Amino acid sequence: MTGIEGAVEAALGKLDLEAKTRLLSGKDMWSLPELPEIGLKSLVMSDGPIGVRGVRWTADDPSVALPSPTALAATWDPELARRAGVLLAQEARRKGVHVLLAPTVNLHRSPLGGRHFEAYSEDPYLTGRIGTGYVRGVQEGGVGTTVKHFVANDAETDRFTVNNLVGERALRELYLAPFEAIVEHARPWGIMTAYNSVNGPTMTEHHQLVNGILRGEWGFDGFNVSDWMAARDTVGALRGGLDVAMPGPRTVYGEALARAVLDGRVEESEVDEAVRRVLRLAARVGALADAEAAVPEPPAPVHGAALARELARRSFVLVRNERGALPLKPGTVALLGAAARDARVLGGGSATVFPEHVVSPLDGLTAALPEGALVYAVGADPTTELAVADKGFTLRAVCRDAGGNIIGSGSAPGGQIQWMGDDLPDGVTHDTLHTVELTGTFTPRETGTHTFGVKGTGAFTLAVGGTTYFDGPQLPADDADPFEAFFGAPVPRAEAELTAGEPVDVSLTHVFALPEDIPFKVVAFALAHQGPQRDPDELIAEAVEAARAADTAIVVVATTDRVESEGFDRRDLRLPGRQDDLVRAVAAANANTVVVVNSGSPVELPWREDVAAVLLTWFPGQEGGAALADVLTGAHEPGGRLPTTWGSLTDAPVTRVAPAGGELPYTEGVFIGYRAWEKEGRTPAYPFGHGLGYTDWAYESVEVAGTTVTVRLRNTGTRGGREVVQVYLAPAGHDTGRPARWLAGFAGASAAPGQTAEVTVDLPRRAFEIWDDTAHRWCFVKGSYEIQVGRSIADRRITATVNV
Repeated sequence: MTGIEGAVEAALGKLDLEAKTRLLSGKDMWSLPELPEIGLKSLVMSDGPIGVRGVRWTADDPSVALPSPTALAATWDPELARRAGVLLAQEARRKGVHVLLAPTVNLHRSPLGGRHFEAYSEDPYLTGRIGTGYVRGVQEGGVGTTVKHFVANDAETDRFTVNNLVGERALRELYLAPFEAIVEHARPWGIMTAYNSVNGPTMTEHHQLVNGILRGEWGFDGFNVSDWMAARDTVGALRGGLDVAMPGPRTVYGEALARAVLDGRVEESEVDEAVRRVLRLAARVGALADAEAAVPEPPAPVHGAALARELARRSFVLVRNERGALPLKPGTVALLGAAARDARVLGGGSATVFPEHVVSPLDGLTAALPEGALVYAVGADPTTELAVADKGFTLRAVCRDAGGNIIGSGSAPGGQIQWMGDDLPDGVTHDTLHTVELTGTFTPRETGTHTFGVKGTGAFTLAVGGTTYFDGPQLPADDADPFEAFFGAPVPRAEAELTAGEPVDVSLTHVFALPEDIPFKVVAFALAHQGPQRDPDELIAEAVEAARAADTAIVVVATTDRVESEGFDRRDLRLPGRQDDLVRAVAAANANTVVVVNSGSPVELPWREDVAAVLLTWFPGQEGGAALADVLTGAHEPGGRLPTTWGSLTDAPVTRVAPAGGELPYTEGVFIGYRAWEKEGRTPAYPFGHGLGYTDWAYESVEVAGTTVTVRLRNTGTRGGREVVQVYLAPAGHDTGRPARWLAGFAGASAAPGQTAEVTVDLPRRAFEIWDDTAHRWCFVKGSYEIQVGRSIADRRITATVNV
């Protein structure tokens, strides 16, 4: 035995039981223990998927922030996803990270899923293709991935305890399908098992799905890590195929696993299998002595900001463009909406990173348009609650012991403390830490009543301008998420009258105490703030006047991290605040109104027929404003197509995300997304695959040879462009057991005006198969199929027939 496997076996043979079981348990929040006796470095993991945070969750350690995964899927470009992965591997190496905890390939089962911005699509084939590109790119950079969350982690409500009841066919054809495709085509080095249960067993103990399908049928040879705090039982987890229990130091492995072996409850050979997989990972990422890394030399450097900008503009989906409203024509522009000034570039929760800079829509358009062409007005603010202190705050964290002595300090540029594990300021330990004081100044942008508050749980003292407004405990709700300190809403605690431009002292002191139910050490809380709340009608009136005087009005509307985030699902699909009212009022004043929708997943657009253009920009990453200017001015074409159906909640076929009695039945079977919309005969606002460019295309011919489809199309417009050719498969003699049609392939085509392009799409065998619940196997369904080629599920331009 040579190479990686030989090095793994040699290292394994040198370890005793204590070292083996310790290796399977996190030594802290983000890493596994080093074992010098075998030349094993500590393996470091970090959250993704749009940036690499590293082990420090702070703005002091900035990261490149790419657009959201929904944006990446909207490019319909696996090669672009691969390039994004290469960049993230570069970021990981810079931060000393070996494994990226990404990508998320759960499906958009219901539009109410609160974390859908972190997943790709409602369609398993598109999800698998984009995920494959992403994993290939990251691992080409010598960094591991953990494809997550295995499996059926499609909502956030009661995510730690819910038992999702999923039929075998739906499980195979939908929810397992992206994982299977990525295992086959990208060979990921890791997978992460979810919090939830599936048909009984929790996923960290699911022998059938992990050992039987993932490892047995698919041949996955990587390591399996639990989602953080997901592992519950020592024997059950090991027998269920879990290799690593995170985070540490208190987990169900380590000493508990060693005792289980000594007591005869598990065999040491079972532990060896898990250790073998962790050592294989270490060898692949270059952390095991005497083993050559899978990627000895990293790829050529990638310019992070440039790729972030390209990816953003390629992801923007133009869903409406009446009378050629876009690209912008010469003239004056009124830019409206609080989200145009204070951009939301990423989703809430563990996917959060801190970019070095953010280009807002206001920044991007100010730079791109002639001086004097742009005016700005707030119009409406989507943020109806306090947000973590940001603009105008200069803060520092001061740590004291029980005697009040300063034992360390550090900057806190974002008003938020998130120290995990041993990531503490120099000189500070958990044993000596008694209080943390966020202290500094706040310089208001506006005169009026400012509200301050606290995010987190425990004892707090809040003072503004020398006055103590709150001194007491802030307790979590009885049913709070264990990560409430990270994802919970800030609580208002003070109101102060302040003057624009005049600094005022602020401080928030927190008495440190480790929660008993959290198995890792963490210090997490934040100072929150909300500026003066002006009369909403006055703000809208100001925006209307600006719009009336301009040639074009651009309204930026957005969700907030209280709408789309890890930790909870959505209650509705409405835009928060008075944003809908703003759009209606502006559209009434200016017929040339363009609306930019800044959300990670679908929202209702009740005014969509009243405006000239609608551009969906997802969470566009740090360069979003610059990319927006590129697209609005016509320097670049909007390149995106919808990866998920957009429609009203009333019409949405699948809306249940809350369990009853601990169980959530997936009663819709294989009918989610566009499959369900078509089955129910409902018309969405914008169908799956839809997206407009700045040119037109004629689909001239389609030829089928075997299962290879060749499409010829012509650019009939006046400028160059890129088209996403979508191939759908529709069985003849449609029966109700199968969808009317499904995505079977796609390809990008580019051409200059008047020129033709030709693309070839190979239809995979799986496109013609269904899962047979009786025989428990894939069944190839022979017969006649119509090949339907076009621009979306609803805009099919040309057809052919294939008999298989």
